Amino acid sequence: MKAASISLFGGPEVVTFHHAGPRQPGADEAVVRVEAASVNPLDLKIIAGYMQPVFPVELPYIPGTDFSGVVSSIGVQVTHLKPGDRVFGRSSPSAGGAFAQQLIVAAADLCVIPSTMSFEQAAALPTAFGTAQQALFEVGQLKRGERVLIHAGAGGVGSMAVQLAHMAGAHVIATASARNIELVKSLGADEVIDYRSQDFTTLSDIDLVLDILGGSTLENSWSVLGMSGRIATLVEFDIESREGHVGQAVFFASATPFLQEAVRQFSAGQLQVITDSIFALDETRAALEKVATGHACGKVIIRTSH
Repeated sequence: MKAASISLFGGPEVVTFHHAGPRQPGADEAVVRVEAASVNPLDLKIIAGYMQPVFPVELPYIPGTDFSGVVSSIGVQVTHLKPGDRVFGRSSPSAGGAFAQQLIVAAADLCVIPSTMSFEQAAALPTAFGTAQQALFEVGQLKRGERVLIHAGAGGVGSMAVQLAHMAGAHVIATASARNIELVKSLGADEVIDYRSQDFTTLSDIDLVLDILGGSTLENSWSVLGMSGRIATLVEFDIESREGHVGQAVFFASATPFLQEAVRQFSAGQLQVITDSIFALDETRAALEKVATGHACGKVIIRTSH
């Protein structure tokens, strides 16, 4: 088995490659032959060592959480899966392991992929879909008819959030670069603001802001909120409420509760999966560098070869 790994913290340049022998699953585990994995900003933060207080990892560490593949073997207690099943899921950030040709994961955390869904589409879903669902509806409490501002609407989480908010009957406003405006509109945005040439702070009466960027974008977002406006941020975990407006961080821990809903919406033709680019496992550093630019449109995928 070939895998990308790190033996010290740093940027994408610290990623190396190694070969490891096969492993046997525990009683409640499954071995998955990984076909595709998607790259998340969290992977960069873990590789840099920034997440040690929250998601501690032991070195050497194989990065990656979101994956899809084929079950190759199962533990003796596993009854809902069999070898040959096409599956996808998300490993815990502390465990990682997705940027490899093989992964051992708790079988309960796997969901079967429908025949109409590719491995690339499946690998793109767990973190992006689950984070958008949690941010909009559990943390943000978004309701039908409310006005929501979604920053970075063409990104992995943003593109999912635009679709989910639209399906929920919200009035969706998103920020994006000029080249992605039509794409974001096609996903369901009622208005799209070119963040390079237009000022989103001219907006008003926003009920919910989904902050994916932090920094000055988050700071300036307070001014657009209406009376009951609130902010859900994926970036600033120490956010505090301000002047009667609630600010809450979205702490995404497990994708498992969201996988079946993602499959349902995709199978019903309600959910598009936007892919920016596909890299080979040997190109893991380049895939990470692409996500680090902050300008990926949809998800960056690593396709493993066997």
